[in-house]
Amino acid sequence: MTTTTGGEVLARMLQAEGVDVVFGIIDGTYFGFYSALHRLGIRLVTPRHEASAAHAAAAFARLTGRLGVCMASNGPGVANILSGLVVEQAEGNRVLCITSARRTGAMYPLRTGTYQGFDQQAVVGSFAKWSRAVPSFERIPELMRAALRECWDGRPGVVHLDVPENLMNREVKAEVAIQQPSQYRRTTPLAPDAADVERAADVLLAADLPAIHAGSGVAHAQASAALAEVADLLEAPVTTSWAARGVFDEASPLAIPMTHIKLNTLVHNEADAVLVLGSRLGETDRWGKAPYWRSPAELKTIQVDLDAAMLGANRPAEVAIQADVGVFLTALAARLRARLAGNADTNRATRRATMVKYREHIRRYTAKLERALADQSSPVHSAHVPALVRELFPAGSPIVADGGNTAVWSMFYTHARPPARLLSTMKMGMLGAGMGQALGAAVAVPDLPVAVIIGDGAAGMHPQEIESAVRHKLRIVWLVLCDKQWGMVKMTQSIALRPLKMFIKKRLDADENMWTDFGDIDFAKVAQAMGAHGERVSDPAALRGAIQRALECGGPALVHVDVNPTVHMWAPGLIHFKSMHEEPKGA
Repeated sequence: MTTTTGGEVLARMLQAEGVDVVFGIIDGTYFGFYSALHRLGIRLVTPRHEASAAHAAAAFARLTGRLGVCMASNGPGVANILSGLVVEQAEGNRVLCITSARRTGAMYPLRTGTYQGFDQQAVVGSFAKWSRAVPSFERIPELMRAALRECWDGRPGVVHLDVPENLMNREVKAEVAIQQPSQYRRTTPLAPDAADVERAADVLLAADLPAIHAGSGVAHAQASAALAEVADLLEAPVTTSWAARGVFDEASPLAIPMTHIKLNTLVHNEADAVLVLGSRLGETDRWGKAPYWRSPAELKTIQVDLDAAMLGANRPAEVAIQADVGVFLTALAARLRARLAGNADTNRATRRATMVKYREHIRRYTAKLERALADQSSPVHSAHVPALVRELFPAGSPIVADGGNTAVWSMFYTHARPPARLLSTMKMGMLGAGMGQALGAAVAVPDLPVAVIIGDGAAGMHPQEIESAVRHKLRIVWLVLCDKQWGMVKMTQSIALRPLKMFIKKRLDADENMWTDFGDIDFAKVAQAMGAHGERVSDPAALRGAIQRALECGGPALVHVDVNPTVHMWAPGLIHFKSMHEEPKGA
């Protein structure tokens, strides 16, 4: 018999799973856990707020295809991490959250008057994929195995294990055998049935214009190469969900970037077969319904998803396949190659002519967007920041977009290419999450700088994470677009108050808006105070040099960019953003 703690058992089980980094803030209630991480050589990255730990773990998981692990201490620590967990469950990122709780006897059920106590398991369980509280030391291995099984089963999401402090820290004489992952969970991706692959090939090869719609499941499966091969074999246009930008090269002649919103609708109405990969076809995909998508009778749908509950959830599927999208695409490519070998495809010429038409749509709209870069007035036009990011940052650098209008400007002026390293909170639109995402991205991709394009409202929510980057020597460059207002809120409020004046003058007078403006924060000085490189720019002529110096400094850096507040409100594509929230006519 050896002496161990519950925390050490958890740490050893994480080590067996190949986990080498955890995100969270230390606390005495789980000393047995984090001290064991230290002994085992598992790195602990400590942000300044628990919500940032959740976002960092999720970004790490998304960029690496591995498990993201975060932790929070009982009571206020768990309360702090809740916002991050809610977002990452919605985003569908593979996150394991380990929390401490007050001792057994004070928790489960909660004793009246317990200090720093609430029903953590129930609260997290109300939205997470899985949440359990450990009742005794002996059950720690069993419930941890169950948690890890849930992490890798079905659609990624938040899995939570809550461990009372006395079980986490108390030394116990016990022999705990640490099983290998293959002994308690599937360790190979879920393969499709061969007959389903054949049926999918039948539908796609019979179509005049097959299309592919890729969701974030392609990113989690690390399946960009397989997607590109299938697209080439079919010569099919590829659209993506917002969250899947970067799973397909937007420089490809087959790419229909999601920023070309009207063109996406045209493709989904002209195609007669669509292969939906790892996407729920949720609200940002217009639920897969008319008028944005052709009717199911005219547009046959093949849907592939790891989670059976997603199949046909929002749009009927002609062929519904539960499988890992990467394994499916590899199998489909093999069948397509075999069936196309030596066989003439009479639809190719028509399909290529259609793609020429689509490329012309893209060329015209891109040229319209690029005209904004001719604006050299001061303060800076918002388009300049993401345009310079795509030019100056190395290929493959993670890009984090955070904010309301700032995120929109970022999406329209960046180009996404595999691997999928464009991060945001596409399904929740959470302000401030980018500060934590940047930490996780920098840990996941340590050889390249991380670009964070963030609004001053979002940056003001978690600015302290600049210090976290300095302390952990993470190479992050924040570009804070400062308009000193809640820009997207001000836009919608202004149109609601004075629609005619807004469309004529583009803004209301200072006394006409309600509570939409705030004071100036010099984020460059904030960064300097925390030990990072910081500069402030209001002239577009100075912006390039400031970004180059931020990249050359070799460590955390921030460029405060004063942007034109009126221009910033009128971000591209906002009319489509509004229509997205309306019920489609075909619902």
